Amino acid sequence: MMSGRLVFITGASSGIGQALALRFHAAGYRLALVARRSDEVARWAAGAGLAAGRFAVYAADLRDVASIVDAGRACVEAQGLPDVVIANAGISVGMDTAELADLEVMRMTFETNVLGMAATFHPFVAAMRERRAGTLVGIASVAGIRGIPGHGAYSSSKAAVISYCEALRGELGPFRVKVVTIAPGYIDTPLTRGNPYSMPFLMKSADFAERAIRAIEAGDRWRVIPWQMGIVVQLLRVMPNALFDRLLAGRARKPRQGERK
Repeated sequence: MMSGRLVFITGASSGIGQALALRFHAAGYRLALVARRSDEVARWAAGAGLAAGRFAVYAADLRDVASIVDAGRACVEAQGLPDVVIANAGISVGMDTAELADLEVMRMTFETNVLGMAATFHPFVAAMRERRAGTLVGIASVAGIRGIPGHGAYSSSKAAVISYCEALRGELGPFRVKVVTIAPGYIDTPLTRGNPYSMPFLMKSADFAERAIRAIEAGDRWRVIPWQMGIVVQLLRVMPNALFDRLLAGRARKPRQGERK
């Protein structure tokens, strides 16, 4: 069995996933990288200078429970039980409930962002409980705090992620398995670059990864990144509904599937 700490990261084909992979690699971790486009990830990893023998790539579709579970089991067999599992993969597509086709967008979003997260954690939970050590990391979003117009599928899925991770933390705490919920604000990734509205405190993905690894290694229960968005989150939580509705009235909507950004 290879030595050194191991991190399992989904959504490793772009954006936050790649930034996390680079930062954990720099910290001396071995990497288990998961994405639908596994060939792309392998080429990227080689081009990024990741040390041969310190990473492996697994193909999985987060909407296919068997696929992601099999990837987790393959990781355990080939690389051992991870020390850290990061359920990072997610999608963000605008929706309009008046459009029948967008109900499928909501289904796809929940299958990826919520069920896909649970399926990511599943292969490791029992073994981590038995080992009495390990960290599961759920990537949520500030958008999960309040419902953002045009973002019904994404906001509600990330609200579900926050509640799910909170429940899991209570279940696994007695076994010394940590559950860390990280809520990014606006991070400069392919997921956000087409947003037709202002993105305050926009952060580079590398800077996000630096702060995320600190939170994960510290075992934080909840961390909003960047810290400025943490203040926004506190305000959103106590803001009266009438004021919240006025502030967001007329805000540009997230483009629906197929719309030009």
